[in-house]
Amino acid sequence: MPYEWIDKKNQSTAQSGGAPAQIELHCWPYRSLPRRDMVLFIGATATLISLPLIMVLGSPVLWGLLPFFLIAVAAIWYALERSYRDGEILEELHLTRDEISIDRHNPRGPDQHWDANPHWVQIELDQKDGPVENYVTLRGAGREVELGAFLMPYERAALYDELKERLDAVRT
Repeated sequence: MPYEWIDKKNQSTAQSGGAPAQIELHCWPYRSLPRRDMVLFIGATATLISLPLIMVLGSPVLWGLLPFFLIAVAAIWYALERSYRDGEILEELHLTRDEISIDRHNPRGPDQHWDANPHWVQIELDQKDGPVENYVTLRGAGREVELGAFLMPYERAALYDELKERLDAVRT
């Protein structure tokens, strides 16, 4: 899943086997095409698009078609690069006994921050009423924030269950 939990223990809780001093969650969008494979994809696309150009090698028609070939390959490259930049979202949730906070690092635009007391935070899973299926929200300190809106519905449902379990553990 495109998120991971990190349980950090301090010396006293590590020796006594108690609950972690701090729990962190890192969420990011799933990438179906790794960067190293993007080069292979663009190379294969350029090769396949250029096959019909073999028929016009040595003729003036090649110079008429070549700009369109270059524009097509450049457009594919630009679209993939834009997709990678837009997918550089990172959400970090920090949970301790005294505070819960979310930092969202946006690819374009300012970072966003939210924090509240975990004992007063309400976590909700809107299965049908939210903008997306299984919409996870946290409400506290006078604000409501979403978490993992870029995840798949089944991932948001699993995230909700795991976060609820960890939030309940911190509250006790």
